[in-house]
Amino acid sequence: MKKILSSLIVVVTPFLLFAQPEKEIKPEIKHVTVFPDRAQIDHENQISLAPGKTTLRFTGLSPYIDQQSVQAKGFGDFTILSVNVQNNYLQNLEDNPEVKDIRSQIEALQQKVEDEKAGITVLEQKRSFLEANKPVLLKEAAVTADHFRVLTELFTTNMEQVTFAILKKQRQIKEYEKQISALQKQVAGRIEKQNTPSGEVTVSVSAEKQVNGRLALSYVVTNAGWYPSYDIRVDDTRKPVAISYKANVYQSTGNPWKDVKLSFSNATPWVSGTIPDLYPWFIDFYTQPQIRVRGVASYKNADAPSAAAVEEVRAEKAEMDLAPSIGPEVQKQVGETTITFDVAVPYTIPSDGKMQMVEIQRLTAPAEYKYVTLPKQSQLAYLTANITNWAELSLQSGEATLYFENAFVGKSSLNVNQMTDTLTISLGTDNSILVKREKRKDFTSKKILGSNRTEINSYLITVRNNKQNPVNITVKDQIPVSSNSSIEVQPVELSGGRLNSQTGYVTWDMEIKPGESKQLTLTYSVKYPKDRTVILE
Repeated sequence: MKKILSSLIVVVTPFLLFAQPEKEIKPEIKHVTVFPDRAQIDHENQISLAPGKTTLRFTGLSPYIDQQSVQAKGFGDFTILSVNVQNNYLQNLEDNPEVKDIRSQIEALQQKVEDEKAGITVLEQKRSFLEANKPVLLKEAAVTADHFRVLTELFTTNMEQVTFAILKKQRQIKEYEKQISALQKQVAGRIEKQNTPSGEVTVSVSAEKQVNGRLALSYVVTNAGWYPSYDIRVDDTRKPVAISYKANVYQSTGNPWKDVKLSFSNATPWVSGTIPDLYPWFIDFYTQPQIRVRGVASYKNADAPSAAAVEEVRAEKAEMDLAPSIGPEVQKQVGETTITFDVAVPYTIPSDGKMQMVEIQRLTAPAEYKYVTLPKQSQLAYLTANITNWAELSLQSGEATLYFENAFVGKSSLNVNQMTDTLTISLGTDNSILVKREKRKDFTSKKILGSNRTEINSYLITVRNNKQNPVNITVKDQIPVSSNSSIEVQPVELSGGRLNSQTGYVTWDMEIKPGESKQLTLTYSVKYPKDRTVILE
């Protein structure tokens, strides 16, 4: 027994004597790179190390850290030995400043309630005094009628003032208590969110001598992200289009981002940058489902694969499934170009999940303005801006708020997922361009000749420019397209419009001067057997 105890002492004593010292650090956030649905947090701290090994414990971090994303980089004459991530369930995140402010408001309201209650106590005593002295006043033998009237009015007036003063204070107390209850609910909701553990990162370092240096810590957290939106302004169709590029950022990571520099990136670091493998594509004859009769298995197809062939394919597939894969490298991307916007002005983004808008770019782009109208669908003219070399603007798909001639015209969407060199932006409708489509009844007819019926439909399209400058406009309409050889469709009159015989679309491109109106005629015929029915309208 003595030998066993001695050996234990020999083992434990060195551990106690050479226990690794630990330093707790509460790092400040220096920089945040926000991705579409997460964010990278960057810290940097000055450190002072004694000779030997030291454990640096970074506390008060977000509990939503992606453990595989943690990186530590040292600047100085020391070596980083290990980096570990954990959640501390005994230490919650510090109270939000908003919670502290609400608690201060509650305390102030509670003090007001106490003051009102104290005032009610004094008034109650005054009322009791008046009621106690009322019989004494009335029993005085020398009281005349006039004196009695004065005393009665005095008593009534004082009682009335006291009673209404008490009611007023009671109502004020109810209002204060209502406000206190609402504020307490706000605090409860925020405290419930704060009952989450705090994240911790421990970095073990080693130094041969006393050294001062810096340690940079970065990691990726969830519960954060951003998406783009735009303000698109056109003051005059003779001037370039102005685009204000905005980032809508949110975060509920558990830590507020106080006065930090932000970067917005469209990168997807969580998607593997490794080029995928193309596995062999095995095909075989189709085998009908197996039919079992009285426990006996049979096949209707005599060319069914053998058991050995099936097992060979399974073995090859299993071998491919077990092939090692390379983990994703955040710094390396294979695919689309990454675009990052660095915002020079520090911002504060609270951890409340609310959207906050940050302007990240202002630009102008030369554009060719053109109106487009589809009178069959809508008798409105839509202004479009066609921007060439749009890829150089580093835009992304998102919602756009449109302003034309200093007026809000509506919402639209900016779609940059196009393979063309020209980006078309819809700028909404313009009421200064009038469009009308009406049927020409005198040129519309139905005739039967032999075994066929022929229908002729004709429409008149009128476009008027009420603006003070000429406009370019594209008018689109259509004639039907036959999907049956027994139905023949022929254009009769198109007023010079271009016809796509595959789709039936008819297009006119024209310039209209100020105050000018132009008319277009669309006429077509449809011939089909008279004993059949074709619906044209």
